[in-house]
Amino acid sequence: METESRARYGSHRFAPVDLDSVPQVDALLAHIGVGSFARNTVTTSLGRNDNWSGETDEGTGVFVKRFNGPDRGTRMSRTTAFCSAAGNQVTTPQLLGSDEENGLLVFARLSNGRSGAELVADDAFDERLCEEAGKALAAVHGLNPSGFDTAPHPLPPTENLQAVPFSFYTGATAAELATWRLLHGDPELAGAVRRLRQDDDVSLPSRCPIHGDMRLDQFLLAEGELYLTDFEEARIGDPARDIGAFAGEWLFQAARNIPVTLAESSPVGHVPTHEEIIATGVGEIEQRSPLVRRFYTAYLEHAPAFVRQDEGLATRAAAYAGWHMLDRMLASASSSTRLSPVSKAAAGIGRTVLLDPAEFTSSLGLEA
Repeated sequence: METESRARYGSHRFAPVDLDSVPQVDALLAHIGVGSFARNTVTTSLGRNDNWSGETDEGTGVFVKRFNGPDRGTRMSRTTAFCSAAGNQVTTPQLLGSDEENGLLVFARLSNGRSGAELVADDAFDERLCEEAGKALAAVHGLNPSGFDTAPHPLPPTENLQAVPFSFYTGATAAELATWRLLHGDPELAGAVRRLRQDDDVSLPSRCPIHGDMRLDQFLLAEGELYLTDFEEARIGDPARDIGAFAGEWLFQAARNIPVTLAESSPVGHVPTHEEIIATGVGEIEQRSPLVRRFYTAYLEHAPAFVRQDEGLATRAAAYAGWHMLDRMLASASSSTRLSPVSKAAAGIGRTVLLDPAEFTSSLGLEA
C-alpha cells in the first residue's frame, strides 16, 4: 500500500524514453500484425508510464504504453482484466495486444482525440458529455466482477496520517511536507479521512467493479464519442468513490476559478474580504452543479439496481468529492516547492465537505 501511495504522491521527474531503446515495442507490433512504428509519426507524453503514439508503417494508428515501477505487473493485469470485461459494454480504446513480460500494451489510437481536461479548458465539457460520462460509469459498475482485483484501494493513505515514513520524508518536496504538516495538525480531518476508508468495507452491498482513478482527463472525445481510458486502478470497490471523484473534479474547477473571478470583478488593488471569497466560491460551485446533476441523473438511470438501492450512496460520494480536493493538493505538492493558494483553497473546501458530506449532496448535484 505504501508503494502505491508513494507512486501517487512521490516526487518524480519524468523524461521521454527513446523508442529505439525499447526494441520490444516494434517486436510486439510486428507480432500482432500491424507492422513497426513509422518513426516520423511518433509522439510521446510525460507521465508515470512510458508511452508512444503514432502510425505503423502499414498505416495502423496505435498507442503503446509501457508500465513502470515495482507494481507494474499488478497495474497491467488490472488494465487487461478491465478491457476483457468491458467488451462492447463500455466505450474504451480497443486493446490490440500485450506483452506481459515487458509490461507493454497496444491500443488502437483515437484520431484527433481531446481529453476531458482540454474540453473543460474550452468550456466544452457540457451537460451532454456529463450525461454520457454518467452512462459510461454506470456501465463500468455493471460489469461482471469476475477477474477484477479485490485488493483494497490504497487511497486515502491513512497510514500517513499519524506520521510519514522516513523514506518518504527524505525524498519529499517542501510542498509535500507542508501538506502533511497541515493534515497532521487537523485531528478532525484525519478522523473524517479514516471514516471514509472504514466505509469502503467488504460488507458494503453495492461493491462492484470501479474505475478507481476517475478524473476528467480519463475521458477522451474522438469522432463525437466519449471514451473512458486508463484502468490501472480498476478493482472491486465502492461505486461512490468514482461518483465522488467526478463531482470532486468539478468542485476543484470551481475552487481554481475563484481567484480568476475575483480579479475580473474587483478594481485594481482591491483585497477581497473573506465574505467576498466565500460568496464567489458558492457562485462558482452553483455554476457547475447542473453538470454534476446531469451526470448523476444519467448514472442512476443506467446503474445496476443494487447500486441504486444503496441509500448511503450520495452521502459517501459527497465525502469522496471532499477527499478528491485533498488528493489534488497532495498530487500537486509532489512536484512543487510551495503550496499554491488555489491548492489551499481547494483543500479547505474539501475539508468542509468531508466533515459533513450529507449537508452538501444537493449543492454538489448529487441528488436523484
